[in-house]
Amino acid sequence: MIIDDDPDVHALSTLVLRQFRFEGRGVTFVHGYSRDDAERLMREHPDTAVLLLDVVMESDQAGLEAVRIIRETLKNRFVRIILRTGQPGYAPEQRVILDYDINDYKEKTDLTDIRLITAVITSLRSWRDMMIIEHNRQGLQKIIHATGSLFEPRSIKKLAAGVLTQLVSNLGLDESALYAQASGFAVNEDGGRMLLYAGTGRFSDRVGEPLEQVVDETTLTIIRQVLARGESLFAEDLFVGFFRTRQGSVNLLHLKGIGNLETWDQELIRLYAANVGLAFDNVLMNREIFETQQDLTFTLGELIEGHTNETGHHVRRVAEFARLLGGLAGLGEDDLELLWLAAPLHDLGKIGIPEAILKKPGELDSAEWELMRAHAQLGAQMLKGSNRRIFRTAGIIAVQHHERWDGGGYPLGLKEEEIHLFARIVSLVEVFDALAHERVHKKAWSLESTLEFIRNGRGKRFDPRLVDLFMDNLEEFLRIRAELADLPSGEA
Repeated sequence: MIIDDDPDVHALSTLVLRQFRFEGRGVTFVHGYSRDDAERLMREHPDTAVLLLDVVMESDQAGLEAVRIIRETLKNRFVRIILRTGQPGYAPEQRVILDYDINDYKEKTDLTDIRLITAVITSLRSWRDMMIIEHNRQGLQKIIHATGSLFEPRSIKKLAAGVLTQLVSNLGLDESALYAQASGFAVNEDGGRMLLYAGTGRFSDRVGEPLEQVVDETTLTIIRQVLARGESLFAEDLFVGFFRTRQGSVNLLHLKGIGNLETWDQELIRLYAANVGLAFDNVLMNREIFETQQDLTFTLGELIEGHTNETGHHVRRVAEFARLLGGLAGLGEDDLELLWLAAPLHDLGKIGIPEAILKKPGELDSAEWELMRAHAQLGAQMLKGSNRRIFRTAGIIAVQHHERWDGGGYPLGLKEEEIHLFARIVSLVEVFDALAHERVHKKAWSLESTLEFIRNGRGKRFDPRLVDLFMDNLEEFLRIRAELADLPSGEA
């Protein structure tokens, strides 16, 4: 960029530098004639490498004002600024360089052809080195961010998709480039077979298929080589990442269409890949913990059913109903998982109620009913000592799922949004399931009677918004009920 109010300076500078090349690349010129031009053009061309800037233009300090705008207002610290003046007395050299972050200061009479070219070469080398440092800094920043995000997903499919996305980002491919030029997939070895867990580009619709049905023989040969060597591979226009977990499973990432990577880019990818295996271990460990928690909560829920003589799939249906309604109500994935795991324990307190009351045919008298109502607080008391989020949440559901929207419930007399959303959800779906199935003290209600009871409870017993969501999506709830229908009596 040349900023000077003398057209002859522009012409001479262009003449001297028009054949100039630096590391095989030529020069593009941008011309301006004032401080305002300098500001406008630097906004339009922030990637300018070298600025040849006159000091005295429309004012004695115009050039210095332009420098201050570039460095302080535009925050451009990369462009190399060569200040040129035909009147050096206006700006003492040392003060200008120190105070204004200027990279060189020349009198126009000193800038012969060779000295101008030398000054430009020196500035370009400085700019190049700064850009390399900045590129490396940004790359490391991406690696730090990407590595941290590796440990967030809880499923291998999501992790694989996330790793692919981060690789594309680290390689400098935007979304359009990814789908237009690069195709990639993530593979997990499952029981000796390699199955696609995530895909981009032409592999985006092949998820779940065996690897040998998706790729050509050349790609299969490369992947077999990677498996045999047990390490990642960089080749022309190709990256294959190899990750083995501590449990012994193998995961592969294949990305083609990325262009030839610089050595630094390869090192960044290796640094990133070093943590991918740990991330897969983390997912597998989380999955094992999740499955253990799932088994525990559902087993406890089913034990309570047996204690209350309510056999079948009641707790499983309530859990699935709750997850569906929670999703319709806008809960995020983590909250839906938490609700699904905690909902089976909604009646945990019944384990402390005498069986004579739980299994009594017909209606309870007032004293028996008071004992039965105590199960809500009993459940909360059983769970309150746990530090586990699932059990703390189950305690909230246990103590609040008999509260009513109008405040007439028990045991706390809460109303409306004082009642936790999870408890409001479980309250509705638990009633929907309980009324539709036979219990020791009642016959099963018809679907019409059950729905009429829920409609009548809108805004009284139940959260009106949840009732509306339930009714609008009734077919989904009926589908779950059919899939988890109780077996006929005597069948196992």
